[in-house]
Amino acid sequence: MGTGEGELGTTERVLTLLGLLQQRPSWTGPELAERLGITPRTVRRDVDRLRALGYPVQAALGVGGGYRLGPGQELPPLLFDDEEAIATAVALLVPASGSGAALRALSKLDQVLPVRLREEVRTLSGAVESFGGGHGPVDGEVLMTLARACRDAVEAGFDYPGSALTRRRVEPYRLVASDRRWYLFAFDLDRDDWRSFRVDRMSEVSARTWRFRPRPAPDAAAYVQESVTSRAYRHQGRFLVRAPAATVRAQIPASAAMVRDRDDACCEVLSGADNPDFVLAHVLLLGHDFTVLGPPELASRAEVLGRRLLAAGPAPSGAGPAEEPPTYR
Repeated sequence: MGTGEGELGTTERVLTLLGLLQQRPSWTGPELAERLGITPRTVRRDVDRLRALGYPVQAALGVGGGYRLGPGQELPPLLFDDEEAIATAVALLVPASGSGAALRALSKLDQVLPVRLREEVRTLSGAVESFGGGHGPVDGEVLMTLARACRDAVEAGFDYPGSALTRRRVEPYRLVASDRRWYLFAFDLDRDDWRSFRVDRMSEVSARTWRFRPRPAPDAAAYVQESVTSRAYRHQGRFLVRAPAATVRAQIPASAAMVRDRDDACCEVLSGADNPDFVLAHVLLLGHDFTVLGPPELASRAEVLGRRLLAAGPAPSGAGPAEEPPTYR
């Protein structure tokens, strides 16, 4: 059970606590601790934080006691500066797709912010998609510059490393958060194709005033996930795995493989690596039966490795001594 003592974690938690207190007349300390994943002692500290902000949280002791918001008083707004508001929204955005508490906290944040900051958070929220359950650190100012460019359909520019540091000109469409990093999904004007860019590798990020007409675009999150899990590597593989997609997704980080639904008993896995043996090993170690769907050379490699594994087993009963392995010089 985590105590969530980090400053940003505390802000998220207090917002969530405020949302819970507004949902029903009263909560016991243990109930709040369980819902928030913290200790009763941390609940008391967070209640004190809400009181310090002016929220009338009342506590009753004894059997049937608990916490509730005092009646008949206007709740004051939470006080955030720009950096704190954006950082809190970034922390809440990715979990919001799968967490009811995070979604309620994000909604509560929208209600209590000043109008100017509320618009900034809505801009960021409207530009973000995600796959996976978390995200890495990111520069909030860079993220907001790109989010505004997505919203306003204006070109963006940034320096980006490759074989050399180059200036990229793009039409930005969506920000995509994985379980490890943030990406920009955009149309690269100089390469005349869709691309994904790691936000943490960008520098000198700027938005231009030149507006573009949005063009038909592939699904941003799916495109970025496929880029991260397979297209970025020398060797890619497609596999039919005989296990439900939900089971396999729980075994593989979203940034390591793409899992597609087939039916209740099977799913398709798309993965990549710089070594074909690693591609096969990743799927083998899942512990499910599988078939290589492509490419053909990967299926051939699976046969070679299969024979090698069979030869590594114990010698049949009554067999003579094993041959000496060859010596390589």
